[in-house]
Amino acid sequence: MNLAANQRRQRLQTLALESGFLDCKVARARRLDEESDRLEAWLTEGKHGEMSYMERHFEERLDPRRLLADCRSVVVLLHNYYQPVEPISRDSDRSDQTQDPLASIPKVAMYAHGEDYHRVLKDKMRILVQRMREEFGEFSVRVFTDSAPILEKSWAALAGAGWMGKNTNLLQKKTGSYFFLAEILCDLEFDYDHPVRDHCGECNRCVEACPTGALEPYRLDASRCISYLTIELKNQIPAAFEGQSEGWAFGCDICQEVCPWNRFSVPHQEPRLDPLHPQQPTAGEWLSMTEEEFRNKYQNSPLARTGLQNMQRNVRFVLGKGLG
Repeated sequence: MNLAANQRRQRLQTLALESGFLDCKVARARRLDEESDRLEAWLTEGKHGEMSYMERHFEERLDPRRLLADCRSVVVLLHNYYQPVEPISRDSDRSDQTQDPLASIPKVAMYAHGEDYHRVLKDKMRILVQRMREEFGEFSVRVFTDSAPILEKSWAALAGAGWMGKNTNLLQKKTGSYFFLAEILCDLEFDYDHPVRDHCGECNRCVEACPTGALEPYRLDASRCISYLTIELKNQIPAAFEGQSEGWAFGCDICQEVCPWNRFSVPHQEPRLDPLHPQQPTAGEWLSMTEEEFRNKYQNSPLARTGLQNMQRNVRFVLGKGLG
């Protein structure tokens, strides 16, 4: 179908919504010159911690045309994952110290309760690309979701899918920040979307709420972030963070929980992202879990990435000295 650029964008956005995505925006492919100094300084200061892969493919992170030679457009997709997770117990949050800490439920980030989002989103993107080909004809394409050297949040902000908040998450006025990002690089041309203005204002709730001091406004020291400590870090969690976990054993949602824009979040409609195991393990159950039990329960979950040994390390981090 030979559509004008503006009609093609409108049709693409319709197809994306019909495929289950929350939003779809498009930016012209180019080098993100404005991000170069910021990224280099962040790496030089060691804010990426042990994530040495961030040091590789520097130019690819800035220029999608190095990932797809004839790339003309970056299609940014958002997928809702919001689902209030009701804990069975929060003994670790209670002031009553007579409660058994091993009976508490270590917290897992909201996005990680369902099936691994990489699989879910890539399946949806394959369907979307096929529908695009049916409508627009053949084109060169690559799809990504948190799986390539591409500055996802920067592209999402450039495409007007939201603004980069003080917690360094992408924020939308109507939906908050509980969504995944994914990208389609292609050689199609569109009418392009435009950035939106920042709506954080004077609010600093996310910065003030971070228990490890990982946040400054619009700047994250990933090496101090609970998500990094419980997922990316392969070695022992430094003793300096003892008592600062706030109960989080895999990821952390604190800076999202306190964000006023997330009052507009609504539950997702994707069954594959529903909790795989609504009855979450207690701390004691985590510590006594075998490798076989872990594989059987979490082989299709984001938790598989960190593995049982590190999950048990994280639970001990939550429990503190003498309890793990």
